[in-house]
Amino acid sequence: MSTAPIPASFLGIDIAKATFEACVLTGKKSAHGSFSNDWAGYAKLDRWLKKRKVEQLHACLEATGRYSEGVAEHLHAAKHTVSVINPARLKAYGETTLTRTKTDQTDAALLADFCRSQQPAAWTPPAPEQRALRALVRRRESLLQLRQQEANRLSSGEDSSAVRGSLEAVMAFLDEQIAWVEQAITQQVASDPKLKRQSELLDSITGIGPTTAAALLAEIDFGIYTSARQVAAHAGLTPRLRQSGTSVHGRPRISKQGASQLRRILFFPAISAMHHNAILRPFAQRLADRGKAKMAIVCACMRRLLHLAYGVLKSDLPFDPEYLSKRAKSTQPDQAAKPAQAAEPAKPAQSPKSSKATKAGKATKPGKPTKPTKPAKELQHA
Repeated sequence: MSTAPIPASFLGIDIAKATFEACVLTGKKSAHGSFSNDWAGYAKLDRWLKKRKVEQLHACLEATGRYSEGVAEHLHAAKHTVSVINPARLKAYGETTLTRTKTDQTDAALLADFCRSQQPAAWTPPAPEQRALRALVRRRESLLQLRQQEANRLSSGEDSSAVRGSLEAVMAFLDEQIAWVEQAITQQVASDPKLKRQSELLDSITGIGPTTAAALLAEIDFGIYTSARQVAAHAGLTPRLRQSGTSVHGRPRISKQGASQLRRILFFPAISAMHHNAILRPFAQRLADRGKAKMAIVCACMRRLLHLAYGVLKSDLPFDPEYLSKRAKSTQPDQAAKPAQAAEPAKPAQSPKSSKATKAGKATKPGKPTKPTKPAKELQHA
């Protein structure tokens, strides 16, 4: 049985906007370097590693948005193993090692040590079409936030007519940009057969429209997950319990240890699905009957909606509102198809003597009739 070779070197990278610090561990030796966060810095990193005779390595860095994507993609293209981890994991790991100093160099060394001891999962860069869709979706969200800010200023009671005119002009321009980006999102989804098929599957779920479908496909690579629970954990929608002994019984809450933009994307679709989705409507009603808070019900529906999205994409089948009822019927035994079982003959009643004999271990000889019992005196005189 062949296994993948374990890299002999481990690289920790602490990312900043303009620069990044690197620490490479090879056996008991370590080396530090500082590089610019651009293509010139990536080329310098290659020469720095080659000078130290590092051929195959496992690199680890924190997920810091677009700042970490460039170096991660460069190392992946160079056939190195790359892991992009949640910053909360590194913080917790640093607490276990009693790390007291926090600098860029110590963070890089901590990342290298974490990579060597924990062996985090390998990262795969998103496909180019998904990356382009993600950029458009996030641009739309930024434009919507800018427009809302201008709308709030306009509704605050501004007296200056010049300022009001400026606000209205900016809002009109933002409306044009939002419309253009939304059209670009539609074209991006339609231009790729895989994205188009996935968008149609998600759009079949009551509560999810084309805009939400595009946002989910942009932010989640559903293919790398093996269960719907993993996707929910990525969105920070899994429950978090707090209980200890007999005195600590905290209320369950969602973990929020995940992508916050996914929770923003699913909030209003979940509210719509609570009232119109054939599966989520009774689910939300059951939670309400149990006395759950409204926000807890919304969060539960957000998670269930994400489960449905994963289900339709995994099965490559559109959403079926009657799925649960069909499944319940298929699991019930078909009574009409089963032949009626013959009734077992009733066992003859045993006399008191025979039952006592059986209990005493005395077996009746075969072929010998049993001696009839004498009737009671009351029956003889009847």
